[in-house]
Amino acid sequence: MSAEATNPATPGPVAPAASAAATAPAVPRADRRKSRPRIDLRRLGRAALLGPAVRGKLPDAISHVVEAHRAHHPDADLDPLRRAYVLAESSHRGQMRKSGEPYITHPLAVTLILAELGAETTTLTASLLHDTVEDTDVTLDQVREQFGEEVRYLVDGVTKLEKVDYGAAAEPETFRKMLVATGSDVRVMSIKLADRLHNMRTLGVMRPEKQARIAKVTRDVLIPLAERLGVQALKTELEDLVFAILHPEEYEHTRELIAENATRPGDPLAEVADEVRAVLREAGIQAEVLIRPRHFVSVHRVSRKRGQLRGADFGRLLVLVSEDADCYGVLGELHTCMTPVVSEFKDFIAVPKFNLYQSLHTAVACPDGQVVEVLIRTHQMHKVAEAGVVALGNPYAPASDAPASDAPASDGADGERVDPTRPGWLSRLLDWQQAAPDPDTFWSTLREDLAQDREITVFRPDGGTLGLPEGATCVDAAYAQYGEDAHACIGARVNGRLATLSTVLKDGDTVQLLMGQDPASEPSREWLEHAHTPAARIAIQRWLATHPGGGAGTEEATAPRPEPTDGTSPAENTARENAARDSAARESTDRSRGADVLVDRPGAAVRLAGCCTPVPPDEITGFAVRGGVVTVHRVECAMVAHMKSRGRAEIGVRWGDTTEIRVTLVAESFGRPHLLADLTEAISSTGADIVSATVEPPTQQRVRHTYTLQLPDAAHLQALMRAMRDVPGVYDVARAQHQGPAF
Repeated sequence: MSAEATNPATPGPVAPAASAAATAPAVPRADRRKSRPRIDLRRLGRAALLGPAVRGKLPDAISHVVEAHRAHHPDADLDPLRRAYVLAESSHRGQMRKSGEPYITHPLAVTLILAELGAETTTLTASLLHDTVEDTDVTLDQVREQFGEEVRYLVDGVTKLEKVDYGAAAEPETFRKMLVATGSDVRVMSIKLADRLHNMRTLGVMRPEKQARIAKVTRDVLIPLAERLGVQALKTELEDLVFAILHPEEYEHTRELIAENATRPGDPLAEVADEVRAVLREAGIQAEVLIRPRHFVSVHRVSRKRGQLRGADFGRLLVLVSEDADCYGVLGELHTCMTPVVSEFKDFIAVPKFNLYQSLHTAVACPDGQVVEVLIRTHQMHKVAEAGVVALGNPYAPASDAPASDAPASDGADGERVDPTRPGWLSRLLDWQQAAPDPDTFWSTLREDLAQDREITVFRPDGGTLGLPEGATCVDAAYAQYGEDAHACIGARVNGRLATLSTVLKDGDTVQLLMGQDPASEPSREWLEHAHTPAARIAIQRWLATHPGGGAGTEEATAPRPEPTDGTSPAENTARENAARDSAARESTDRSRGADVLVDRPGAAVRLAGCCTPVPPDEITGFAVRGGVVTVHRVECAMVAHMKSRGRAEIGVRWGDTTEIRVTLVAESFGRPHLLADLTEAISSTGADIVSATVEPPTQQRVRHTYTLQLPDAAHLQALMRAMRDVPGVYDVARAQHQGPAF
């Protein structure tokens, strides 16, 4: 709770001033004068905090807040701030912080943090009042009467968060409420994060064990939430403050590294910055080139990754331009005139990160081997990168110029407020947090989700998109699209190819989910191993909890086979059946096929490989196997690479003049009555003869058919496959692609 914080000037284990002093020397003095610094959240003058409030005039105590607010919103109406300060100061009068400092210093400091980030007037007004309802006699009705519904809503949201204890047992419920409050209005969490930052800055008088507990909660949940909301300025300082408390020795070592680097002669970052300015000036691109020192945690991470640090490792270059197109112009000039490190390139403009972040990332190599990282973005992108959703203003303000504090909240169809700034990940969290069966499941799943630091976008066949965390599988996509109806999912196509539900998706993939027809479908227990999103894991766990004996099957499982009656074991019987089927397939493939292929080895017998079933006009190659037989494979067959790796020499082969072909096709379908009859009729209608057919037992409503077919010529193949795909219930037809050797 904020009242437990102490005097900002009181020394303690966290010393932001020392942190700033240690970080600053990473930038040469001359360059700092002409550079725009990172947003500075530490400016707080005690002398002007308290002062007489004259009616109709701004109190001296909030002059620093007004200055920061005017820098972002020159035309803002300051009257709500004046009235909010007067109410807050009179309400908190007589209350003291643990340091003996007037309590009003805390809401003023929190409001200054938000003003520096560019928050609009409504948020700042609520920030000044955020502790009044909890700690004073002020009521929410009074707040509504004096400041409007928006301010009341924000103050109420922050108050609900403050009322929950941060004890270990209460954490799940605490953050469940945080998510609900944040989902209703992201500004609630913005105020909460600023509140936590000021308390972390002033944690010095608390007992070490309490400092550690608060720091761990901040590290595990609040910092990831700041990252998700895109508020990098808050996130980086919180990281440094937590680092100083939980890892004091490593923090001190990092501080010494930064101080030591500041004393070194020359600065490769400054030299490369000058070179970049010259390149862009010659190209006629208006740009601002700045040096961005790394914060403590960033330096620590780089040192663990690279070992011995060099001058360029202590910061990055930031190039700011006016238009999106100029970002790519800068990139082209840097890659043309300097030595780029191509592996370091990332385009977060074309594909923004889940927290609204946009920028081009690249790196250039110095002559001495040092690598300088470069960030390229517009001024607006930079504002959003630093302040995230705080920089987007009031999401509920009408298009007119009406004051934000009077803007009515918009509601969705279900009564929930519609927030145009709500990121997709937040909407998903709000969905699954209601479905979590118990607090422990919610807590563990929340932490797993917050640990994901990158989101991918996959496309549906209908043109829609799904936002998923990096590493998500088809299982996650199914539950993201269909919710609990995804229990009936039996497979997927990824980029047009049939894929298992365990397939890991990549950014930009197109995913078509194949749904079964049986309403009693059930998920597999093994799906939990492939589920990475909270929505998928919680839905599967809920189903398994209500069906203790269910979920035994897997997507790869087969239906039970009848017990053998000849005394052999099931495994031996299965192996014998497989061997007989493979032998029959090879024999049916081999019969009268030698005349179809011409081989650059006179007199050699020819066998078409059963692993890839080549047919004209496939591109083919051959290998000699035992007995002098030449096996013919499609060139893209996996066995070709295997044979080459074993030193087998390729033998030239080509198709002869015989037009009749034999091919093996595999059809995947849903189970339904009369399916086999309909498939047989479709095959016959194209003029193909069925040489052999195998239908495997159904697996989770899926049926696999394998047909060896004789066609008059290769031109009939595509028409045959189309006819088979048109049979209702059939969702894939492909050439046979076996994994084992074909000899």
